[in-house]
Amino acid sequence: MAKPTGNKTKAVAPVVTENLPTPAPAAKPKTEAEWAYERVILYLRNFEAQLDNAHEVALGFTGSDAGILQIEGLGFYDPDILTFYGIDEDGQKTQLIQHVSQLNVILRAVPKRRPAEPPRRIGFRLPSGWRGGESGDGSA
Repeated sequence: MAKPTGNKTKAVAPVVTENLPTPAPAAKPKTEAEWAYERVILYLRNFEAQLDNAHEVALGFTGSDAGILQIEGLGFYDPDILTFYGIDEDGQKTQLIQHVSQLNVILRAVPKRRPAEPPRRIGFRLPSGWRGGESGDGSA
C-alpha cells in the first residue's frame, strides 16, 4: 500500500496484526472456537483498515478450489467450529463451516460489488465480546 506525498509515493508497511492488542482475558476459559473467532476478527479489522474505498474483504480457501467468499458474517459453535457467511464469486449465498484445526484462509481485497455504495466493512460489525444471535452460538 502506498500513500501519496506531494508528487511522490511513499511505501507504507502494512500493520502486522500480531503486534496489535489481543482480546482481554475472559472470566471463564475460552474454547478453541472462541479464541479462533476473536483472532479472525482482529485479522479482519486490521486488513480492512488498510483497504481503500474501492475494495472490500473476501476470504479465500486454501487447499481447495472453492474460490472466494465476500464476507457478510462470522460465527463459532463451541467448542471447535467456525462459520463464515457470505456471497461467492457468482453472487450465490455461501457458508463455510470449518473445524478450528483446519483453519487456513486468505484475506483478499476485492473490488466492491456495488461501486456507487460505500464499502462494506464486516470487521466493524463484529464487536468484541458479542455472542451473536438468540441461539448463543456466536453467529454474526
